[in-house]
Amino acid sequence: MRLRTVLATATAGLTAVTCLTLAVTVPASAAPAPRDAAGRPTANACSPYADLDGFSDALDETTFDGLDVGNLSGLSVDRGGRIAAVSDRSVLFDLDVHQGGGAPRATVAAGMPIADENGGQLDSEAVVVDHDGTYLITSETEPSIRRYDRAGHLVGRLPVPSYLQVAPAGRAQSNLTFEGLTLLPGGHTLVASMEESIAGDDQDLTRLQTWNRVGDSDAFTLGRQYGFRLDPGLGISEIASTGDGRLLVLERGFTAGFGNTVRLYAADLRGASDTSGITDLTASSGARLIRTTLVADIGRCPSLGATARQPQPNPLLDNIEGLTVTGRTPDGRLRLLMISDNNDNPEQVTRLYSLTVRLPRR
Repeated sequence: MRLRTVLATATAGLTAVTCLTLAVTVPASAAPAPRDAAGRPTANACSPYADLDGFSDALDETTFDGLDVGNLSGLSVDRGGRIAAVSDRSVLFDLDVHQGGGAPRATVAAGMPIADENGGQLDSEAVVVDHDGTYLITSETEPSIRRYDRAGHLVGRLPVPSYLQVAPAGRAQSNLTFEGLTLLPGGHTLVASMEESIAGDDQDLTRLQTWNRVGDSDAFTLGRQYGFRLDPGLGISEIASTGDGRLLVLERGFTAGFGNTVRLYAADLRGASDTSGITDLTASSGARLIRTTLVADIGRCPSLGATARQPQPNPLLDNIEGLTVTGRTPDGRLRLLMISDNNDNPEQVTRLYSLTVRLPRR
């Protein structure tokens, strides 16, 4: 992923898992307590729809089996309520988020990076654990989506439209391709999000590609494609299924001297045009885009005592790239887990965030 400059103004059906609890330090504040949509005071409100439950820096600057636990870009709920976390360097960690703020328990393939067909290293950005326990993992270099077994062995690869390939093979920009991945309810539709636009499309429009399968087969075929309007200067870093057919879409960007901008949207695919047959996705193409509702600007969340090593509009912020839905509360709100990618930068942090989200009405 290439960090972009932005102006300062500028999941499958949910599995019942143990609720995530992260240790936090809540600072005293003389400011009036925020209130939720029902007018109830809440100290952790980011917006009327979202509360920050906590954060943990327990993974920051740590190692496991001699491997740096960093560059983490994708999260997915795995067996037993654990979390599969993939790094840009294609190392797949098994995180126990119920102990120590996300302590690794193991790595897939004995810590060796997962590889392409020729044994070459990938630039992995997102992971989905399929119904049979295999891993679907994106690489944004080509881009690609490959399937790996529980030992990290390559067992398959999905087709990708030629124009979504990185130039000169296609029209995509290098390192700005398949940054997000999720399965819709039932596990029959896979969705990948392009981080930013391809050549010929408007710069504020990007594409979400789907794949479909019949039954429990692991073979996916190309499906519909949808257009998504980006906030100025931001790109999609992750997507997650909400369980009701919608998506959560995480957008983020970076401005030197200012810091990160991170926003979470609810996205409704209903009524959106199939853009797979539209050569140039522009304002004049007539395509109906995905409808979105802002769920939270993460910079407006309470900092809860977080610190930053570089300028940030909120010290809580960093380069948040991973997102997954870990379960529901008794009243139906979604529990989310997010993670930041430290980019091997000593001024950045590997940070886990837990949020509770009430989806906006459709």
